[in-house]
Order: sequence, then structure tokens, then C-alpha cells
Amino acid sequence: MARPRIGGWPVLIASGVLEAVWATALGASDGFTRLVPSVVFVITVIISTIGLGIAMKTIPTGTAYSVWTGIGAVLTVTWALLTGAEPFSVLKVIFLLGVIGCVVGLQILNRLESATLPGEDVAQAAE
Repeated sequence: MARPRIGGWPVLIASGVLEAVWATALGASDGFTRLVPSVVFVITVIISTIGLGIAMKTIPTGTAYSVWTGIGAVLTVTWALLTGAEPFSVLKVIFLLGVIGCVVGLQILNRLESATLPGEDVAQAAE
């Protein structure tokens, strides 16, 4: 019996969430002087990077990496805002929404490109 294959996008999204976890743990590790955050960092950075690599089997590298870092950045800053580690500002929220828009746009563009015929680009398909 064949194992069901998980698509690249769910793996990429989960890996982006783990990127936010390891970035937050890295900050909490206080230069790797605190054991628990340091261990959380090491474990999640490994899993997150492996997930990124798996996602890149089906998603172009530039798109996958941009989405991965975008998810990680948005969640890391959001967590910092919610916990009070960073001061809240309307401009930060606006810029975070811009990052989210770009991540969604890359995903939509990737799906459009995947739907075109081999050798045909999105501009040609739109004509």
C-alpha cells in the first residue's frame, strides 16, 4: 500500500511556522546561554530547513524560499507584538499585511504558472 504524499505547500507552510519558532527561540536563547531555548532552536531549525528542502521538490526555489521567510517573518513579528517584546505600531501592521499579500501573490502566481502548458509562460496564457 502506497503512502499518501503530502503536497509541497502544506510542508512549506508548516516549515515557515517552524521558522518563526526557531527565530523566537534564538532570541530567547540569550546568545545560546539558556539551554531550553537553545535546544528548541536547534531542533526547529533542522526540521524547518528539511521541510523547506522537501517543499522545493515541487515549488520553485525562489518562490519557496520567499514564502518560507515571509511566513517566518510575519509570525515572528506578530508574536513579538502580541507578547510586548516589540512596541506596537500601525506602520508595522501595514508592512506585515504587505508581506502577507506578497506571500499570497507568489502562491497564486505559482499555481497560475503550474496551470500553463509546458513552454508557455503566464503572459502568453493570459493572451
